[in-house]
Amino acid sequence: MDIQDVLEIVSQSNPGMIRSHNEDSVTFDASTGLVVLADGMGGYNAGEVASGIAVSVISAEIRHHLQSVRPDDKDGASGDDVGVVLLRENVQKANSSIYHAAASQPQYSGMGTTIVTGLFYDDRVAVAHVGDSRMYRLRGEIFECVTRDHSLLQEQIDSGMISKEDARTSKNKNLVTRAVGIDAVVEAEVHVYDVQVGDIYLFCSDGLNDMVEDEEIGSALQMLKANLPLAATELIQLANDNGGRDNVSVILVKVNGKFSAPHGWVQKLLSWFKN
Repeated sequence: MDIQDVLEIVSQSNPGMIRSHNEDSVTFDASTGLVVLADGMGGYNAGEVASGIAVSVISAEIRHHLQSVRPDDKDGASGDDVGVVLLRENVQKANSSIYHAAASQPQYSGMGTTIVTGLFYDDRVAVAHVGDSRMYRLRGEIFECVTRDHSLLQEQIDSGMISKEDARTSKNKNLVTRAVGIDAVVEAEVHVYDVQVGDIYLFCSDGLNDMVEDEEIGSALQMLKANLPLAATELIQLANDNGGRDNVSVILVKVNGKFSAPHGWVQKLLSWFKN
């Protein structure tokens, strides 16, 4: 089954109610099952530059490599899926591009971006993230955040210094402990999860979850899951109705069928025709 026939993907990005320009960048490619969302930070327009570089580098490089390799192949050096290696390596490539651009152009000094990117393949999704952009999953009645923020607030929650309830009103919400482009090297956190038919995956910048409680996000998705474009519009509207203090971006991915990779003699036959 061709992956673009079973994945429904929509995206929306909005500057919010306060900011004059949008420093988020998003893209997706249904033919490869790739989604990328970045939330930039820095001086005037620098965040927009950083997030744009990250999304462009990651999407272009992964699309290029997937013309000659399969994401479910095993990498000879690490033993990981090729899809996992591509996410990890190209987040670092984006990091280097941003870091060098900031070092060579004073107006971009200190710019960086958070990132969350997913690659769907073989009835799974590999997710790489840096910072506090998130991926959530709606499966049946259960809505949960799958990624864990790289932030001071998350570290305080993990150590027991602050409760999840108190965290909602903390002033440390936007202090990330890891970002793309700030240092010469960055480590993306990458995990692989099994996918089920009917799942809906939400990739978002913190402009959504800072403005809207997880329970309300989940309820909106549950109510509008039959109409993904409307669901995306509603999530953006909820964030703006609650103050819209930041740019807000969402990518929604609905799994409408299985997309397992061919194995064994079928794989060899397809590879023969491809070559």
